[in-house]
Amino acid sequence: MESGPAIFAGTAFALFGGALLLWTTVRVRHGEPVVLGVAPRAAAALTGLAGVLFLLLGVWCFGRI
Repeated sequence: MESGPAIFAGTAFALFGGALLLWTTVRVRHGEPVVLGVAPRAAAALTGLAGVLFLLLGVWCFGRI
């Protein structure tokens, strides 16, 4: 019963992190801004870092099962 929330949270974090990394990669490859009004390299780096952190959080949640 206690593993249900961990599975849900791990799935949500992993999906969001993967989608954020995919979206950032596509925007950078097409030369489009990741965040309007922010330096392109800084925006891509911070968004990529956030994506990796969400993926790691998802893996951590799955490790708690």
